[in-house]
Amino acid sequence: MLATIGPTLAKLEGQVAFEGDIVLHVWELLDFDARRILNYSYEVYRAGEKILWYDPFEHPHLPELASTYPHHKHILPDIKHNRVPAPGISFEQPNLPGLIEEIKREIPLLSSE
Repeated sequence: MLATIGPTLAKLEGQVAFEGDIVLHVWELLDFDARRILNYSYEVYRAGEKILWYDPFEHPHLPELASTYPHHKHILPDIKHNRVPAPGISFEQPNLPGLIEEIKREIPLLSSE
């Protein structure tokens, strides 16, 4: 669902379902004038349980995330604190095609963790 929230701003929310009971929940704040994503959250669930998510929350104290700062991915185990770089995630280009391809590639792993 795309909902306008101003003359140039919109909120995109939706889900993409995959085999193996995997679902990607998407939330983006879009600025059409600047042609960029202002904020986002991408969450992946398996059978209703969150198994990973992407966000741009800044963690400047974590040098291991510097390569894709501020973009990163939270993964199991200890999903809240286990963060890794998120190559391909950006404010400047669409992220969904890459996310969908990554999830399709990883479904066997995501389904069996």
